[in-house]
Amino acid sequence: MAADRKENDAEHSWHLALMTLVLAEYADEPIDTGKVLALVVLHDLVEIYAGDTFLYDTAASADQEEREQQAADKLFALLPPDQGDHFRSLWDEFEARITPEARFAKAMDRLQPLLLNYGNRGGTWRAPGVTEEDVLVRKSVIKDASADLWAYAQELIHTGAANGWVPRSGTQD
Repeated sequence: MAADRKENDAEHSWHLALMTLVLAEYADEPIDTGKVLALVVLHDLVEIYAGDTFLYDTAASADQEEREQQAADKLFALLPPDQGDHFRSLWDEFEARITPEARFAKAMDRLQPLLLNYGNRGGTWRAPGVTEEDVLVRKSVIKDASADLWAYAQELIHTGAANGWVPRSGTQD
């Protein structure tokens, strides 16, 4: 991904699907890879109506859950009831992270932009107010699915901070 443009939802979902196939062996619990693929493909559909909320935007995050719930109600109601109910239950599962598959899908969703930011020498980590601690906190759900991937993520975050791509906590550029 070029540093001078944002990825679109299709690219994001495709990346998550490939990452799921490649990294499934690092899941701490047995997972159904097919189900994880369904979760990662569906998880951002609600952004059609709710919009995309930048992970580090605390103001926009305040009503994110409400906006996304309303968007899910509207979106999944467009489908025949059996499909709408099935896809809504998958979306709800992803959001709640109640299964090993949902935890792994969420981990992929948090790891993928971390990899892009690292590869772009900071990318969105350079947004005003974002610190190393913010990135660690927001990405910590990775540990709920894979200790190995969380250790790798932390290494990348710390290296990014050491390289000046994200300010150390308590400092600003």
